[in-house]
Amino acid sequence: MPADRTQQKNAAATVDDRAPAGGRAAADDRAFLDRADPYRRELLAHCYRMLGSIHDAEDLVQETYLRAWKSYERFEGRSSLRTWLYRIATNACLTAIDQRGHRPMPSGLGAPSDEPERPVVASPEVPWLEPAPDAVVAADAADPAAIVAARESTRLAFVAALQHLPAKQRVVLILRDVLKWRAAEVAELLGTSTAAVNSALQRARERLEQDGPARDELVEPTDPSVRNLLDRYAKAFEDADIAALLELFKQDAVWEMPPFPEWFVGAEPIVRLITAQCAPEPGELRMLPSAANGQPAFGLYRRDEEGVHRPYQLQVLSITADGVAHVSAFFDTSLFPLFGLPQSA
Repeated sequence: MPADRTQQKNAAATVDDRAPAGGRAAADDRAFLDRADPYRRELLAHCYRMLGSIHDAEDLVQETYLRAWKSYERFEGRSSLRTWLYRIATNACLTAIDQRGHRPMPSGLGAPSDEPERPVVASPEVPWLEPAPDAVVAADAADPAAIVAARESTRLAFVAALQHLPAKQRVVLILRDVLKWRAAEVAELLGTSTAAVNSALQRARERLEQDGPARDELVEPTDPSVRNLLDRYAKAFEDADIAALLELFKQDAVWEMPPFPEWFVGAEPIVRLITAQCAPEPGELRMLPSAANGQPAFGLYRRDEEGVHRPYQLQVLSITADGVAHVSAFFDTSLFPLFGLPQSA
């Protein structure tokens, strides 16, 4: 980076972000970006929680910055630049939700299947929930407590539960419980009363209590025991060792695999599904580690007719002290580049 650019960024970091823009002539494009860019990562995480799609979130963040750039000369500094950007992003997300609806996981659409040997049929017309790479939405902070909090607020089950909330309740819960906005600030953004915000928050919390993840059961991905379990899990797939897989799943484990609406509960039905639908041979599958939504993940590659291992599915795992509790296997291989995963392994 050129020296003058570095100096300008360092200077911009010391600017009080409540300072008024002072007109377009005084706030050129570079000055705007220098002030606004530090919030890009957290805005992306915010839009992802709202929309359940990392692709849509990236588009909405771009739209947020375009809207902000166009109206920056009218920014009067009555709130912080960060709050102003969040307001723009939130309103853009609300419009997108009205137009596109919510993004479910298979387990949110109906009862589990009890026939793992029966062929599964994809439903590509459903706008399925997408995982998000940690490298994109994880907290950029040295504070361990902040990192843990960021993991909890982007866990796949948490984002999936948010999708069941009406749009306004989703906004209220995210702004109040995740971002710690005051009720009056949320009320101002939504054009409603503080009492209405508090009521919406109570209803959202009640719904999330029913559909959200059981936080206390999950083991943090940094736990050494998790690394050992993940190594065994990857080896079991690569060796096509069904017996080893059976030992690693909890008895009430869940397996779901967008874009297929069928999902399965129980270690035995899951390994029956893998045996019947995938029928892997030793060496046919290869696993590369990754991280998604604050959880361990794997890019699963399958050997093709030319002997090359190509992207097959992206697995996001929930791990407890008793084993693998939940696997979300996404067959959308366009996700692999977002996770830094290669096109062959």
